[in-house]
Amino acid sequence: MISWSELAKLPLEKKISLLYQHAHFVMAIRYYKQKVNLYLLGDDYIEVFIDHKQTLIERIALLDRSHTRMKFYSDQIKLPSGI
Repeated sequence: MISWSELAKLPLEKKISLLYQHAHFVMAIRYYKQKVNLYLLGDDYIEVFIDHKQTLIERIALLDRSHTRMKFYSDQIKLPSGI
C-alpha cells in the first residue's frame, strides 16, 4: 500500500492512478464550483478536486481537518473521532 507521503511527491497523473488503485472511496460533496471526492488511503483522508464542467481533476490533497469543508463531510457521515 502506498502512503500519502509517497503519493504526494508524484505527478498528478500518477497520483490519480495510484489513488484509484489503493484508496477506498468514502463520499463526494459539492463545494462551490467543484466536486470533491473523499478517499481513505491507509489512515489518511485524501480529497480529489474535480472541475465537473470540464471533467478535469484539478488537484489531489490531504484532507485539511481544520477547513470549513469538514462540515459538509460531517453532516453526511460519521467520521472517526480525532479527525
